[in-house]
Amino acid sequence: MFSFLKIAFQTIKVFILFTGCTILFYYGIMWMNEEYQNYHRYDKPEGAAVKVSNAVKKEGSSAIDRLLLFYLNGE
Repeated sequence: MFSFLKIAFQTIKVFILFTGCTILFYYGIMWMNEEYQNYHRYDKPEGAAVKVSNAVKKEGSSAIDRLLLFYLNGE
């Protein structure tokens, strides 16, 4: 009888620990979601931002040039 109570008590302790860690993880994920939900990734850059690529705006570019650029960049 004593060993049954001891095993039941250990099981309840593990269950409470697991439930507590699960709730803590859930609220941590919810906090991170709230933190980054209003983060505007696609705003226009400010300051001394530089345009990365100017290849598309070439006036004399033909379809062959664009295809070669596609193969070179792999995009």
